[in-house]
Amino acid sequence: MESAIPSHLKCPRTLPTRTPDNFSPPIPATVARFPIEAQQVVMAYIGFQYAPGTRETLVLQAEQWLISAVHSLHGPNHQERSRYEDEAGFINHIWIAYWDKPAEFESWFKLKGDAWTKDVLGESSTGNAGSIGTFIEVLTPTMDRFESLFSSDQLEGVGYLAEGLSGPTLEHFYWGAVRDRIAASQTNPLAPGAQSKIIRNGLHAQVMPQENLCLIRSGQDWTMADADERRLYNEDVEPILKAGMVFLRDEGQSIGCHANRYMTLVDNNGETIEKTFGMSWWRSLADLELWAESHPTHVAIFGAALTYLQRLGPSAKLKLYHEVTVVTAAQQHFEYFNCHPKTGMLRAAL
Repeated sequence: MESAIPSHLKCPRTLPTRTPDNFSPPIPATVARFPIEAQQVVMAYIGFQYAPGTRETLVLQAEQWLISAVHSLHGPNHQERSRYEDEAGFINHIWIAYWDKPAEFESWFKLKGDAWTKDVLGESSTGNAGSIGTFIEVLTPTMDRFESLFSSDQLEGVGYLAEGLSGPTLEHFYWGAVRDRIAASQTNPLAPGAQSKIIRNGLHAQVMPQENLCLIRSGQDWTMADADERRLYNEDVEPILKAGMVFLRDEGQSIGCHANRYMTLVDNNGETIEKTFGMSWWRSLADLELWAESHPTHVAIFGAALTYLQRLGPSAKLKLYHEVTVVTAAQQHFEYFNCHPKTGMLRAAL
């Protein structure tokens, strides 16, 4: 049984873990292992939004611009496409992009990324309901500031930057395990800073972030499930998961969740695939932990997933993963152009 924290990030612990004595997880899981020389990664959510009825030509223009941008010089090591309808009824297309070298991202940002929220499409400056809103949300955590966990040998998300996977990890399947897998938590309580602020200039908005903002991306992949397992997932698990995601989206601010998106991945042709993930910004890791451990919506999600996995046993084809990141203010960048006021981290400063 391996520790989730790699040996080169271990240090004398001044804060306790919550790992139970003589603990052995009942269900195995692994973590991503990165090169020892890796110092920092980049996680970017680059998207656009529009109201139903927006001209298709403008939507296609935005889509083609982003496709070209993420495949341009200094582009990401790995990128994925997703789509969802938000609480305002707007359709959002988001590219999730990962770089293993911040310098490459900075070069890409100067060439492409910075322009994305500067009315790159031209028509957005009207501010009309039929125009496009653009945004970019970036985290640049050092290696001690995030963790990623997998139920299978299939890498996802930031895991695509890794060398591979660990063996079965100890810090898993108990409340508090997420914190115990983040190396910085050995000595840092990761307490939240003061509330974020917004700097506005016309239709452009930049969020000035807080210390120790927390992001979780938690995903499901049932592409390999047979008909019976797919039906079981869609009838017994997904509705409960979706209800929890809707709660966080609509009412999450009352418990420290700034914003939540429940997204569906799409292929290169824009067609949906059987992979979804929740992505939520939290005031602190402690707020996320409290929701996970005790809120009825997550207790229901956890219970449904556990019943599903116990029923199917080793034959289950559903693959689960997540990545949790807690970053300093200097490791965050949020810009929005012509977006509605409940978009992403704009909610954090309402």
